[in-house]
This record gives sequence, C-alpha cells and structure tokens, in this order.
Amino acid sequence: MSARKYTIGIDFGTESGRAVLVDVATGEEIATSVYPYANGVIDERLPESDVVLDPGWALQDPQDYLNTFQQTIPAVLKKSGIDAREVIGIGVDFTACTMMPTKADGTPLCFLLDWRANPHAWVKLWKHHAAQPEADRINAVASERGETWLNRYGGKISSEWFFSKTLQILNEAPDVYNAADRLIEAADWVVWQLTGIEKRNSCTAGYKAMWSKREGYPQDAYFALLDERLENVIDKKMLRDIYPIGEKAGEITPAAAELTGLLPGTAVAIANVDAHVSVPAVTVTDPGRLVMIMGTSICHMILGQEERNVEGMCGVVEDGIMPGLFGFEAGQSGVGDIFAWFVDHAVPREYFDEAASRGIDVHKLLEELASKQKPGEHGLLALDWWNGNRSILVDVDLSGMFIGATMSTKAEDIYRALIESTAYGTRVIIEAFERHEVTVDEIVACGGLPDKNPMLMQIYADVTGREIMLSASNQAPALGSAMFGAVAAGADVGGYETIFEAVKKMAHLKEYSYRPDPENQAIYERLYAEYVRLHDYFGRGDNDVMKTLKGIRDEVRAGRAS
Repeated sequence: MSARKYTIGIDFGTESGRAVLVDVATGEEIATSVYPYANGVIDERLPESDVVLDPGWALQDPQDYLNTFQQTIPAVLKKSGIDAREVIGIGVDFTACTMMPTKADGTPLCFLLDWRANPHAWVKLWKHHAAQPEADRINAVASERGETWLNRYGGKISSEWFFSKTLQILNEAPDVYNAADRLIEAADWVVWQLTGIEKRNSCTAGYKAMWSKREGYPQDAYFALLDERLENVIDKKMLRDIYPIGEKAGEITPAAAELTGLLPGTAVAIANVDAHVSVPAVTVTDPGRLVMIMGTSICHMILGQEERNVEGMCGVVEDGIMPGLFGFEAGQSGVGDIFAWFVDHAVPREYFDEAASRGIDVHKLLEELASKQKPGEHGLLALDWWNGNRSILVDVDLSGMFIGATMSTKAEDIYRALIESTAYGTRVIIEAFERHEVTVDEIVACGGLPDKNPMLMQIYADVTGREIMLSASNQAPALGSAMFGAVAAGADVGGYETIFEAVKKMAHLKEYSYRPDPENQAIYERLYAEYVRLHDYFGRGDNDVMKTLKGIRDEVRAGRAS
C-alpha cells in the first residue's frame, strides 16, 4: 500500500453532485466523478405526479443525494486505482439554504407514501423563492422587537433562508410541519447518512438560520410572535448544539461503507456550504481578498477582523468561513442562469446552426461575437434581476430589464449586456462592503464560469477596477471539502491539524490573472453610473412596476386556475 494519503470532497450543487479525490500532501486532484441528479431542480411538477408547482418553487429529491454518494465515490476510487484504505477522510459541501423535513431517524417525509404528493414534504432548494411573505413577516417582527441579530444580515432575512421556508411549511402545510420530527439543512442530513449522527454545522446555522456563536438562536418569544406554533421550533424540530466547521462529525458507518465503498471508520468532516468552503480552496485566509464563486449564481465571500453591518449582505458570522475571523457573505441570485435563459429562450436558430457547423457551443459563439465589441458599442443596459436581487436589495420580487434596444440589436449585443449587468451587480456589492469599512483590495474567482468565458472575466475586471486572480482548481468547493476532510482526519493519520495548514499545501492559484483595461474602465464608469440610477429607481421603491406586473400575472393565473 502506498504511503500517500487521500481525501474525498463531495460537492452537492444545483443540478448535480460531484466527488473529487485529492492528494493530501499536494492538493493534486487525482480523479473526479459527476452524478447529474435524476430529478434535477423540481420547479414545475412533482416527480411521477400531476401535482403542479406554483411560480417561485424549487425543490429537490434527497434520493439524488444518496445516489451521488453511491455513484461518484466508487467511481473516483476505480478511476484512480486508489485503495479505500488510503482514503483518510471525507468532507461535504452543499448549496444553502437547502432544507428538508424528516422523521426522527432521518427518513425524509417525501420518501413516505403518505407525504410524497405534498410539495412541502420535499427538499426546498436554495433558490426556492415562494416564501417571500414569510420572509417579510420575519423581518417585520424582528424590526418591531428591535432584534439586534437582524443587523448581521444587512437588515433583511431572505425568502431563501431557513426560517422563511419553515414558516411557509407551517402556514401552507401544517400537517407536514407536525409530521416532521426534524427540519434540517440537506448539508447536515447527508453527513447524518454517512455517520449515523445528527450534527448541525455552524456555517449554515450562522448564515441561513439566524444563529450566532455568542448568542445562539433568537429567543423563543420571538418565534412565538411569528406564530405561536413556532415558539419551541428549535427544541422540537432542530438542535441547539452547533458544531464548528473543521471538526470531525463522525466516522463512516458500516451501512455508509456499503453505499460508498469507503472503509468503516473513515473520518467525516462537519458539513459546509459550497461558497464558503471555496474560500480556503483558493488560498484566501486573510482579510481584503474577495472570493467570487461564479456559476448559476455568484456568492461573494470576504474575511474581516471585526464584525460590520453591511447593507444587504447575506450575513456576517464569526468563524463562519475561517476560524478566528468574521466571514462576510453577499451574492447575486442569477448570473449563469441568466445567460442560460437567454440562450434557451431568445437566441435565433441561425446561431445554433452556425455553432453546430463549427463544432462549438452557442455560448462560445456568442462570446466570440460579443468580444469584438468595445464597451458601450451595443447601446444597451440591463438590470440583472431575472432571479430577483439577493444583495444588496434582498428582494425576490424584482425582475430583469433591458433598455436601449433597437431594430438593429442582435443576440450578441444582448448577451454582452447581460454579462455586463451582472458585473455591475458585483460592483454594487463591493461598494456596499467598502462603505462599511470592509476593504476589497483584490478578487479571486472560482466556479464554472471563469474557465468558460474569458470575455466575462475581463468585463468584471474592467467594471470593478480590480485584478482578478483565478483558482487553479475548477472544482473549488469539492477541493475545499476535501481539505476539511483532511483536517477532520487529523495529522496523526496523514491529514492536518488546522485548515490554515491544509491551505499551504493543498490550495493553488493559476499563474495568470485579469487586469483592468484603463480605456474600458473609463467607458464602464459612465455606464455603471446609469446602472446605479436604474438600480435605485426600480429597486428602492420609486417605481414598483416590476412588482405590479408580477401581481397582475399572479392574479390572472389564479383566475385561470379557478
């Protein structure tokens, strides 16, 4: 048996789960396997059912998570030829907040025949936005009571977060709420399946469930004011014991060993969030370096020495990303999703024909055409709210917008304008951080987009006016999880005592970066000023046309349904 040691990181994403087998000594990624979820994002109707979902719903099937373990872990062992005895630890990360109701033994309600046809019994994915009324109530009651914890979340709790979804279950399906012995993040649920032990992580609890290291959860009296049935939600449906990232959650059970092909007793790390676990994976351990995890959405992560309250941020959590530091999170709920929407629904057939004739992807063709333009040449400006606004407005009822289109506007013009709009949205977030003394000196990017679209990355550098460095790994979340798996295993068996030690050996950046072009910057300064005017006009209540249109839409759909 080789003296080399390995860990496995499992990254549970929006559309798929992936495993990466990593050399603990160097961070080299030895093998990767991806499992596309069989049921993907459930946003139209329940699987094998005629139950139709309303707009704003986004569910998943937990069986896809178990299938990820069953398919990907044996695959990376087989591809690499590595013996399971050489794997010393495993770590997992997840999209968040992605939560689910279960029985006391961890059985998801949606696995049970009595509940399978009820949408509230399924996993609510991070981008489930149908709990906005509940989020509004959470915020209103917190403001009325003067709850200080609300400031840690930029003054607004999102519809995407844990208790918004919890309250929606209670309001719309009290029978599901009553049947659930546990309400739990999917991240913690999958660790439970591996170890047989229910342990909840500090990252999701802190960023998505209003918990803090110093104060715990909000008081029971607050929950009672939301709804008297929620008064004891923490003690009845959750756990008050919260475990810090980097700790060992437990060990692979015999049942999990049979599922995964790993040995019983293999260390399993406390669960983490995909964006947050990416920070050490891209070498960031100090304040001043913003990490952008760029994919279907963007999460913006940065470290600080002190707690600061920043408008519209998703949260600031002590030890939430790295031990000993405050971790700040902000984000954009639609980025790659927006580009995909445009290609899927609005690009003329001739672009697909040309791309097919040249053997390239339509996105690549649009990038090629759009990259020939100079900033401002297409005459368009867009607001990047196709999936609502996460930061800094925290409003899922906002929607996308174009201005400047003419009869000569082409698909590549719109494609570039959409990309630019997301870059402007990132700059709004950076400026919000800096207004509140959270310095952003440079940017490190990772995720699915940076390697796919050089034009996009140059636009982000030009719009933000900052150098953008790139992760050497295109699987940063899974790598970060593997790093925490090495910490959970510990130095005695070939891992590491701290995540800081793991970073020094296992995390790397690419040798090249994107630097702002001064000429492009000058044009983008003017365009950004116009973006901000539109952002504030449509996003801060001066003109609520977006919400009015959604209201009319819902009214008409409800009338048709009745």
